[in-house]
Amino acid sequence: MKKLSFRIFTFVLIAASLASASAFTEVGQKTKSRTVPEKTIIGYISDASCGLQHMAGMDEKDCTLMCAKNGKFVLADRDHKLVYQLDRTGQEKAREFAGQKVKIKGRIVGKTIRVTVIEGAS
Repeated sequence: MKKLSFRIFTFVLIAASLASASAFTEVGQKTKSRTVPEKTIIGYISDASCGLQHMAGMDEKDCTLMCAKNGKFVLADRDHKLVYQLDRTGQEKAREFAGQKVKIKGRIVGKTIRVTVIEGAS
């Protein structure tokens, strides 16, 4: 009788453990499905110092490259008056588009864009 009780107790304990483990797995899967969708944002590649507006009388590309030496590249969305930081990938890709109007595709997290693609915009 004691062996039977012990086996039933062990079975119930194992079943409860498996049930709670699957509940944790479901919670983890729900948070993974809430990934931020990619968006396309149009703006100008600028630098963190100048943001939306460059120094008067200076070419936008030259100003951006000069200021970005001591700072970072950003996307200046002049239409909405927003400045987005660019992630490491964006920093690498932005140099060739300094001062230009671009389309950036990526995920916006706070005020930072996790860049997947940067291309020229007309």
